[in-house]
Amino acid sequence: MSSAISREDVAHLASLARISLSEDELDRLGAELPAILDHVAAVQEAAAADVEPMSHPVPISNVFRADEVRPGLTPDEALAGAPASEEQRFLVPQILGEE
Repeated sequence: MSSAISREDVAHLASLARISLSEDELDRLGAELPAILDHVAAVQEAAAADVEPMSHPVPISNVFRADEVRPGLTPDEALAGAPASEEQRFLVPQILGEE
């Protein structure tokens, strides 16, 4: 069993993670964190040197097509349906003030 984690340790970890915790949460997490750390240690022990690290428990394959250069739209074709354009760009209403 891991040693007890003080309330100050929990507050310090929370500040490092930029998490705001209430007084009750500090007390509760101080009691829960040792058990969490014990579970992490158990998982680390299960990962032997002969076990290959993986990101998924089952094999996955890339379902994307290969990148191929294809002809695209000309600027005039791309802007043909736009309500307004300027200098080969879509013209949209300004939403932020100039500062």
